[in-house]
Amino acid sequence: MYPLCDVSTKTIYGFNTEDTPFTPFGRQRLEHKSLQSLVFQELRKLMESKIPNRTVEYLDSRISRYSMKSGKCEITKQFLPAKAVHCHHYLPKSLGGDDKFDNLRIIHKDIHLLIHTTNKMIIDHYVHELKLVPEQIAKINLYRKMCNLQNIQ
Repeated sequence: MYPLCDVSTKTIYGFNTEDTPFTPFGRQRLEHKSLQSLVFQELRKLMESKIPNRTVEYLDSRISRYSMKSGKCEITKQFLPAKAVHCHHYLPKSLGGDDKFDNLRIIHKDIHLLIHTTNKMIIDHYVHELKLVPEQIAKINLYRKMCNLQNIQ
């Protein structure tokens, strides 16, 4: 037993008494944001796809990255169906990159082609076809720089 005069209390700021797993309302408040059904369907397709000669880490990181970005291209911000998804190594494996989550980017397959191509006609075609704005071109140039390629003008 402790003397009552030696017991001290502290007020905890930022604590909400409604955030409890013991009531239906509290559990609802604590639930994580669920994925949209369309993203979930495409995620399922990505999980079932077979990519030869890729590590388990790559496949897992690709799915995690797609989920984190809610299925959107990291450059155009448009939703990508599973068949249009390409996973780009920010630092290419040939330059010392790896398959870790932080080194992968989810992008549209045409953007991926645009990042790696050196043919001026193909670059002009895709820049025009995708109607890229200067901010998007700047981001593509950042990715191209990491691949030791020249900027798109």
